Amino acid sequence: MGVTTFDKCDTRPAHIDAILGGLDRYNPETTTIFQDYVTQQCEDRTFDCYANLALLKLYQFNPHLLHPETVTNVLVKALTVFPSPAFSLCLSLLPAHTQPFQTADAEAQAAAQTSDFVESIQKLARLSTLLESAQYTQFWSTLNSDDLYADLVADVAGFEELVRIRIAVEVGKAFREIPVEVLEQWLDLSNREALEKFVKDVCSWQVEGAVIKVPSNKENEVRSEVKSERVGVDMFGRVIRRGFEQAA
Repeated sequence: MGVTTFDKCDTRPAHIDAILGGLDRYNPETTTIFQDYVTQQCEDRTFDCYANLALLKLYQFNPHLLHPETVTNVLVKALTVFPSPAFSLCLSLLPAHTQPFQTADAEAQAAAQTSDFVESIQKLARLSTLLESAQYTQFWSTLNSDDLYADLVADVAGFEELVRIRIAVEVGKAFREIPVEVLEQWLDLSNREALEKFVKDVCSWQVEGAVIKVPSNKENEVRSEVKSERVGVDMFGRVIRRGFEQAA
């Protein structure tokens, strides 16, 4: 079974790869190069977690260089690859006062530095939590509830489609049949024609009346497994003896 190396990305340009492989990755002057690369990722629907983390690390060392719009774009891109740890990794490199769960000192600092940037980070963290906990219907209702969300995802081409694909992948691992009305809510596709097109063209699933049929795969197959375990008392002899020992 092959192992994917974390720092590899098939779509990474050669000049970015060269920077990441040398000392220039710690050079503040490369910040603008990484920022341009984030813009490229947003436009061509790619995602390079390792390069984006390198940029956030540069911001951490050089707070005066932090570009709020680039940071939020990195986080929005990370949402499109859930359930990978990308979002959490990126979030962990941001200033303490932007974090969803803060210490008392960080909360005081956040109160003193309340800004659109902090609010944006908090909102994106909320979206991440909803996706990670499979609250897909609430994810879409939250995303559609505030114009700020629309502004945050505007730079990321195909954001909604990319998220729908990731949701479909996770759903396909857990279900063999899904009611159409349920999947409509999970994918935010209330138009029956649009839903059927997505299900057939993107997922290769079948629509049978009011039910979506998902082909069997290694994740959603029903397995009957009988395990027989023999546990002898002697295996717990030491634990039992210690339970009767008197403290010295």
